[in-house]
Amino acid sequence: MELNKVKALAAKVMKTGEKRIKIIRPEEAREVMTRQDVKEKIKEGAIVKKQKKGTSRGRARKKQSQKKKGRKKGKGKRKGAKEARRKSKDEWIQRVRAQRKKLKKIKPQLKEGAYQDLYRKIKGNTFKSKRQLMNYIKEKNLKKGDKDG
Repeated sequence: MELNKVKALAAKVMKTGEKRIKIIRPEEAREVMTRQDVKEKIKEGAIVKKQKKGTSRGRARKKQSQKKKGRKKGKGKRKGAKEARRKSKDEWIQRVRAQRKKLKKIKPQLKEGAYQDLYRKIKGNTFKSKRQLMNYIKEKNLKKGDKDG
């Protein structure tokens, strides 16, 4: 049988287009007459189905790794407004949660009434960071072992 006919038959058997059929050993494929023969040649490896072409993720992965490092994030690459890209409330929540977690961790070391006072100060946006919170505690001698003064 002619190779193009074998290819068409193989495409029907494999439920794919003729473009994806590759005949590795043409001399063996010429002997094919029936669908059963085609199935046998597929098992033997004389006829194979090519892999489907997909979209490569290589460039996307490279771009993602660059963005992770802080590249490709300049003003020319930004579409949304500042608030749309990162809500200031979300930033505040993240900051407050971190400070409250730190405060809870050092609660046993604090003086009487200091915890509640600091908790309210955190809520009131007094501290920009955990470091600023810790500096305030050190400055005001709010730990139990510290001297008043």
